[in-house]
Amino acid sequence: MLQLDQLSLPARSDDLRVEVREFLAEHSQYLQHPNSDFTAGHNPEFSALLGARGWIGMTWPEQYGGGGRSFFDRYVVTEELLAAGAPVSAHWIADRQSGPLLLRFGNEAQRETYLPQVTQGKAFFSIGMSEPNSGSDLASVRTRADKSGDGWVINGTKLWSTDAHRNHYMVALVRTDQNPDNRHSGFSQMLIDLRNDNVNIRPIRNISGTEDFNEVVFDDTFVPADRLVGEPGNGWAQVTSELGYERSGPERFLSAFRVFVELVRAAPAEPSPGLAAAIGRLAAHLMTLRRMSISVAGMLEQEKEVVVEAALVKELGNNFEKLLPEVARLALAEPVSGAAHGAALSRFQEAYRDTMLLSPAFTLRGGTREILRGVIARGLGLR
Repeated sequence: MLQLDQLSLPARSDDLRVEVREFLAEHSQYLQHPNSDFTAGHNPEFSALLGARGWIGMTWPEQYGGGGRSFFDRYVVTEELLAAGAPVSAHWIADRQSGPLLLRFGNEAQRETYLPQVTQGKAFFSIGMSEPNSGSDLASVRTRADKSGDGWVINGTKLWSTDAHRNHYMVALVRTDQNPDNRHSGFSQMLIDLRNDNVNIRPIRNISGTEDFNEVVFDDTFVPADRLVGEPGNGWAQVTSELGYERSGPERFLSAFRVFVELVRAAPAEPSPGLAAAIGRLAAHLMTLRRMSISVAGMLEQEKEVVVEAALVKELGNNFEKLLPEVARLALAEPVSGAAHGAALSRFQEAYRDTMLLSPAFTLRGGTREILRGVIARGLGLR
């Protein structure tokens, strides 16, 4: 069943939006090279500033260092940070999904140990889902965790783990039991200490020349029993719940936002009918996706399951992120003149280049379009 409630951000959001913009203006030194993609800037110093301001773990209970605020408040802060191109990569995954996972399924000791570190901007998490030869088919995960004494011994490989070579922890999906009759059973999640658990982390250089993705290899890696998240064998239910947080936020349609901003700035005062139509088309798509994403934020506020709705936001958002740079490039094909237009065009070209180098990952991370369309089809009763 697909449900998208008609919701709007509350009136108080305007004051918070102003507060975030003032904060970003005060710390403009971190915005020297803005990019809307949430993986583009790993800056622990900036994350610590956000933590001190109370803007990490905003919806979490205050007893764990959280802000006890609404999903709408978090949405506003997230949206403003991404639109400004702030370097949020360091704390992003912990704030978006690892923390909520521990709040829902972790034990009290885990919550007391890890969550305050996250809210202070001092502990960063990576995702341990994808594997070689698995793609987005999580049910084919082969990394194993075998019981050994007072803990587990893990063997296998995780792939595309963003910032694992910089971060402190990973939540890894592993197989703790085998049931040939049910490929979704027998999974568990483990907390991995990336710096102390004897894992081999190999950065992967991408097309832009940076190293954000990683291959993480477990070779008889021992993990204490107290780092099992939730119940053994409940990993599939936990990880699908986690994906609801990963797939529905504004990052799923704002990764190419800088291109749109620079397109508007580079446009002449009286654009041609074709350029005006392109800008209008992109703006309409952006506003529609934003309303859908806000709806999911409201559903999370009400503790509703959003697996299908989140998959829809990501699928449509990723398609938009792919489309936007090409529509913008073609729309600006007509010549512009004057020094001001020349500088604006340069900024557009820079934003376009940066986005195109990152764009191959847009439709992969968080689930490929084939996987997402399967989730949506099942939710609509079509398969």
